[in-house]
Amino acid sequence: MSARPSSRQELHEIAQRVDQLIALCQRLGEENRSLRASQEQLMAERANLMTKNEQARSRVEAMIHRLRSLEQNG
Repeated sequence: MSARPSSRQELHEIAQRVDQLIALCQRLGEENRSLRASQEQLMAERANLMTKNEQARSRVEAMIHRLRSLEQNG
């Protein structure tokens, strides 16, 4: 007697493995889409924060110039 599985059993195992791989590919595709969406959102938030940071820096510089002017004139 041989311990080798039958051709039908081998085909069944291959079919199960293919189904598992298809499910894995679908799950990875969904995860990839989710990660890309998160990345886009984070990049937009970063750009917004950089803009706000630049505006704040400009306001601080303007206040410093005004204070220096007051200091020189006062």
